[in-house]
Amino acid sequence: MRVVVLGAGVVGITTAYELSHNDNFQITVVDSNPEPASEASGVNAAMIAPGHAFAWASPKVPAILLKSIYRNDQAFRIRFRFDMQFWRWTTLFLKQCNNADAIRNTISKHNLCVYSQKRLGIVTSENDLEYDRITKGLLYVYRRAKSFHAGVEHSKILQNNGQQLDVLSTDEVVDLEPAFKHSRNRIAGAIYGPTDETGNCQIFAQRLARICTSRGVDFLLNTKIKSIVTDSTRVRCVVTSKGEIEADLFIVSLGAYTPLVLRPIGVNLPIYPVKGYSLTLPANKEHTNLSIGTVDEDNLVACSPIGQSVRATATAEFAGYNLTHKPKDFKPMMNSVKELLPHAAVYDEPVYRTCFRPMTPQGTPYIGFAKYENLFVNSGQGHMGWTMSCGSAKIAADLILGEKPEIDTECFQPKW
Repeated sequence: MRVVVLGAGVVGITTAYELSHNDNFQITVVDSNPEPASEASGVNAAMIAPGHAFAWASPKVPAILLKSIYRNDQAFRIRFRFDMQFWRWTTLFLKQCNNADAIRNTISKHNLCVYSQKRLGIVTSENDLEYDRITKGLLYVYRRAKSFHAGVEHSKILQNNGQQLDVLSTDEVVDLEPAFKHSRNRIAGAIYGPTDETGNCQIFAQRLARICTSRGVDFLLNTKIKSIVTDSTRVRCVVTSKGEIEADLFIVSLGAYTPLVLRPIGVNLPIYPVKGYSLTLPANKEHTNLSIGTVDEDNLVACSPIGQSVRATATAEFAGYNLTHKPKDFKPMMNSVKELLPHAAVYDEPVYRTCFRPMTPQGTPYIGFAKYENLFVNSGQGHMGWTMSCGSAKIAADLILGEKPEIDTECFQPKW
């Protein structure tokens, strides 16, 4: 059976890996980049974070979006556009910004993240993968007592769903992560997720891609996907810059580009490119190195040790397909990291990048067959693409093979 996976990010690669267990599949992965995991998978927060699996759509977000119109320091930024897809997505997102939907979406998101972390452990173990993995947990740090108490209360949603989250005092935070000793007066407390972890997603994905190759998976890189050709019930082929590719099954894992490819064939999934900002800095070996990933909850800036560097990510900007950036765009997140971790990195050698997070209104991805009998979608993992990737891939493989997934997948079914 010929299978084409569109997209060589971490979701596409893990999907190809899960399917490669079946000798009946002849798999080709197609991507426009010169190497796998070149875009969002290469600049993400480096976190596996079920302990932070809260839905973005919540009652407090609309006010933040309104503030972002005239302030540039908000975690969520909206840039109004004459774009019908933007307005459609925003309308659906705002409809989810109520307490009941936020709790339901958070639980669905958390269930996938927990399952996916379990699958990550299995994939890592069975392939003896090395990718700068640190399994010391994650710290969710609060600067203000008010936000700390609110965060502790909010965390009960995940705790009630089985997630271990511990409440730490300022002294306990510094004991666990000495890199905070210079900023202890800025820390009101933290929530510690001991089962969360960090690692280099790009290295993980690229090494898994090599394992896929050793199993016979073909990677067709530097290949632009132009269009999909269909008849009334099936996808006939994919038209690329290197010609037409025919197959028995087509799997779309193109992240934020998924709707651009699917919309012309009548599959109008509400996935929108939410722009994220990524800052990578050399670790400062002369001082206390950061040893555990952390999130500045008052500014929603994530920061992780990743090899010989420190990776910081922040901001969700609704600005369409625009990856342009200027150094001043990173100033709020740079200030956040400097304040909490003044000696953890070399701050005058930044590497700035942006990426697209493929967000759905509800925060959970679409995994399933869509409109055509041989078209499958595994996309929309948003800002938790790596956290969700291995679980999403196993669910996709189970559904394709007609097997029952280990978790409920009703909320992941594509709706177009």
